[in-house]
Amino acid sequence: MYPDTLKIKQTRRSPKVVMNNERIFIMGRSIIENPSTFYEPVINWIREFSKSWTGKTKIDLGFEYINTGSTKWLYIILRELSAKRQLAENVEIRWHFERGDEDMCELGLIIRSLVNCPFSFIEVNSMNDRFYEEVSLTDS
Repeated sequence: MYPDTLKIKQTRRSPKVVMNNERIFIMGRSIIENPSTFYEPVINWIREFSKSWTGKTKIDLGFEYINTGSTKWLYIILRELSAKRQLAENVEIRWHFERGDEDMCELGLIIRSLVNCPFSFIEVNSMNDRFYEEVSLTDS
């Protein structure tokens, strides 16, 4: 059985992660040298979560910067979620990006085209630690 909540503290190189039945939150920098070490517990949690999942889940994603290796893991996570029919019907993905950051906006567009879930874009003034903390504590 997977833990009810998975939390991983943010570092200068890795994002903040908070995951539970109602919410999946991954935000910050993801410039990890070996992203498989970081993201493996996340994907394992999602695989277990999706076996017994019921209800609606909001997914908040946002990155100041994300390297290629981390982007691959983000695709794996979202592909795993969108492959589950009941999840695809009950998941909402919210992609947060900093105003003027065309690269992150474009990455959101690419990701949106690869998943079968409702997907919205939220443009924010600044992607920083204070913003991540505020968003991670809100339910909406």
